[in-house]
Amino acid sequence: MMLQIKFLEMEKFTNIYHNPVLLNESIKGLNINPSGIYVDATFGSGGHSQAILQHLDKDGRLYAFDQDADAIANKMEDKRLTMIHANFQHIKKFLRLHNVNSVDGILADLGVSSHQFDSEDRGFSTRWNSHLDMRMDRRKETTAEIIINNYEQEDLKRIFRTYGEIDNANKLARLIVENRKDKITHTQQLNEIIALCIPKHKENKYLAQVYQALRIEVNKELEALKGLLLQSKDILKEKGRLVIISYHSLEDRMVKQFMRSGNLEDKIEKDFYGNPLTPFVLISKKAIVPSEEEIRRNSRSRSAKLRIAEKKEEHGK
Repeated sequence: MMLQIKFLEMEKFTNIYHNPVLLNESIKGLNINPSGIYVDATFGSGGHSQAILQHLDKDGRLYAFDQDADAIANKMEDKRLTMIHANFQHIKKFLRLHNVNSVDGILADLGVSSHQFDSEDRGFSTRWNSHLDMRMDRRKETTAEIIINNYEQEDLKRIFRTYGEIDNANKLARLIVENRKDKITHTQQLNEIIALCIPKHKENKYLAQVYQALRIEVNKELEALKGLLLQSKDILKEKGRLVIISYHSLEDRMVKQFMRSGNLEDKIEKDFYGNPLTPFVLISKKAIVPSEEEIRRNSRSRSAKLRIAEKKEEHGK
């Protein structure tokens, strides 16, 4: 019988700086085989990885990816765990470097960790006057500062409208361009410009949308998610589980469509008899969301949506 991890048990986890979202639901969704091979595509604080390891026996293996050096430094010591300092966009390549061609399950929590939000020097939060960085992988060159000071107005508008779903994206982009004669390097400078565009009584939401848009562009998050989804079809074993937690509509829509159709265009092919030819069975017909209790304990889980799919067996088996 699969163990059910209680939220109170998280108190005994070591080196945790982030409350793992939808922990019980995502671990249950993996349907863990104790001797299986699993991937935590977003190690972060290690909370989900700790939970997976609790379900594995001595022969089970876990490969955890993270592009943030802070997360890698937070790893726990366990012979069954292999840490990979890389973006999950390259999951297939790095697994093969470890002689792994197929896995029993993949878990990805696409949210920014509490550690990243709470670190003053990372620029993810509006709470401090931080440098406009926002890189999850600080080995990369492009920062939010580079985007704000160098992108053309049309490109800024596209980012804010597409990734932030901001209605007055054109006005915001124009004001940034007009006010960057003196280089914009810190969050407080950017916040003062943003304030000129914020609708009444929507300050927090609007700021969050702007910062989300910049973060997605800095880290190429949607491109990375596309890579993970497409490669999951190749590396998941039959009856292997794909478990994804997303936090905004663009990610959730992509995950939903991919799990439903097996492609990014959401085109469902059919056989001669009209039966859908899709690689996955949906385990969760609708997105699973946090309980009121979890939201009370961790307000950052409020927007989380969990979707689960299982790779189909080949015909004739």
